[in-house]
Amino acid sequence: MDATKVEKAPHPSERSVLEIGGESVLASGKAVLEAEAAAIRDAASRLGDTFVGAVQAVLRCTGRVCVTGVGKAGLIGNKIQATLASTGTLSYGLHPVEALHGDLGMIHPDDVVVALSKSGSSELVELLPRLKALGCVIILLTARPESAAAKHADFVLDIGQTEEACPLGMAPSSSTAAMLALGDALALTVMELKTVKPDQYASYHPGGALGRLLLKAGEIMRTGLNCPTVLPTATMGACHTAILRAPLRAGAACVVDEAGKLVGIITHGDFFRLFASAEPISDRSVSEVMTRSPKSIGLDARVTDALHLMQKHRIDELPVVNDNGQLAGLIDIQDLIAKGFTVFDEP
Repeated sequence: MDATKVEKAPHPSERSVLEIGGESVLASGKAVLEAEAAAIRDAASRLGDTFVGAVQAVLRCTGRVCVTGVGKAGLIGNKIQATLASTGTLSYGLHPVEALHGDLGMIHPDDVVVALSKSGSSELVELLPRLKALGCVIILLTARPESAAAKHADFVLDIGQTEEACPLGMAPSSSTAAMLALGDALALTVMELKTVKPDQYASYHPGGALGRLLLKAGEIMRTGLNCPTVLPTATMGACHTAILRAPLRAGAACVVDEAGKLVGIITHGDFFRLFASAEPISDRSVSEVMTRSPKSIGLDARVTDALHLMQKHRIDELPVVNDNGQLAGLIDIQDLIAKGFTVFDEP
């Protein structure tokens, strides 16, 4: 042990904090969650005709939805705007102060404005009349439905006035939880009424696990030279050449008839078995060796379905066909791994 190293003793205030029991810590955490949950329940109890009107206004919007707010409300607004955009509603964020200093030019009369302010007495009081004059429909989320800002709104959504979860009763917590939940209720109700389908939702999330799980076979398959293709009458030598010609390493060649319909497949395993037999290979016909009526998948099938089909039958390549059974491409297990797919992905 280094004799020169002296451990620093906890400050008296730190010592008292460290001595607090785990039950007390858990009680504090639960109290915060319960207070915020109560705020959300209170906001839910206040939903009425104004919420219906707000949803209809967004559905009828021919422009975009502008989300604006100051401070913590502005940060909550950023998340609501992101939810709107990711669920198929064109939207953008706007800072009220920046709007008053030139960014008003971003807003069009056919836009719907979703404004957030707990007190209803922030910079929005100056901004909202100008937005109203432009012809925008205004939706306000606030704890003060009789506030100055509320006077300029077409639809006021009341988040209620439950106490903040903050021990001092000051830091925005319960109010922002209710505001966020109410914004989600607005965005997701609009999403439901628009009947957004999983494939549409996936198109807004091309990256990450969600986009991966909803990816279609036609979007990941190999085509052209990377999908080696031969006729049944071709020789195994010609088939081997087609495989080697693929810019990406190919583990198989698809066999198609004159109409382009998939009739078989030749894999590296077939070549290895022929090598083991010590019989001449190059001049043998592909039709003698190929696996007939191989497993395949449609262009619009989910890639996760392709993965599970490949796992079930222990194959590394899977042909992709169109509705007429014609070859469209080839999925290679290496491409799935490169995209982040694993054996844990569910259909």
